[in-house]
Amino acid sequence: MRTPSKARLPHRRRLGAALLAAATLLAAGALAGCGADDAGAGRGDTAALRIGYQRFGGLSLVKARGAAPDVEWALFDSGPSLTEALKAGSIDIGQTGEAPPVFAAAEKIPFAVVGASEPVPRGEAVLVKADSPYRSFADLRGKTVALNKGSNVHWLLVKLLEAHRMTLADIQVKYLKPAEGRPAFDNGQVDAWIIWDPYFALAEKPGVRVLVDATGLTSNREYVLASPEALKTKPDAVRAFLSTYRTVTDWGIANPDERARVLAPELKLDEETTRRALERSATPLAPVTPAVGDELQAIADGFTAHELVPGPVDIRSRVDDRYSAVFG
Repeated sequence: MRTPSKARLPHRRRLGAALLAAATLLAAGALAGCGADDAGAGRGDTAALRIGYQRFGGLSLVKARGAAPDVEWALFDSGPSLTEALKAGSIDIGQTGEAPPVFAAAEKIPFAVVGASEPVPRGEAVLVKADSPYRSFADLRGKTVALNKGSNVHWLLVKLLEAHRMTLADIQVKYLKPAEGRPAFDNGQVDAWIIWDPYFALAEKPGVRVLVDATGLTSNREYVLASPEALKTKPDAVRAFLSTYRTVTDWGIANPDERARVLAPELKLDEETTRRALERSATPLAPVTPAVGDELQAIADGFTAHELVPGPVDIRSRVDDRYSAVFG
């Protein structure tokens, strides 16, 4: 059916359309004249919190249990892509590993670190083929190592190089996202793959060997990041959500079998793989203390020293302890 032309519209309908168009233009002009803070203040706590999450992180369990029905969820494949969403202003809260906040701060992305987890060193590792000759990371000198740039495993790479008195020039680094790294590793296009759970657990199979994990090298904490606008305009909603996050996390630790059953469909993994990953990678939440701030700053300084980010990067000042009572 053809749409009638404006010339054939009844006079009353033409007048109504004109008034609607004028109102729309006025509204657009008003928003354009406002600063970002004014627009956010208009939404206030009545706007739904927008949560950025990655599969397997603690926020996945909150989503899988339906414990926060009033929030809007956005899925990301890695921390760097999540921090880009913070930069765009499309999420209020997100969860990443320890390296993405440093790279984001180096890019001047606005955010605050409002929460953390206890250390998870066994949740990331260097994988090699079981029949490979490599017995330590030093054996990878001159070989190709795949990892996701700017993710937690990037910091593990730095610490492994330092531990073995190597530099980036001693290996061939191939930056691949998890979905790209797995086939490259399986097909022998790279010699080693540095990866985190649950991709780590998913890759564990006959023919694959863990060369080394992060124990004694990195903490591999998870960090909760919040946008300054959300902290300003939705502080009560943020606190309520973080309280729910803490409650669900504690429930999962107390009920590991039920946690795996609930989370497996969200992760699109079988329960056995989910349970194996959770056994080593699910830890309690923790407040951001001065010590945690120092830890993050040391990571930033390490990346700067290796010229992986432009320095200096002040990440310590991003730590915001206003929700410490929730995480403590």
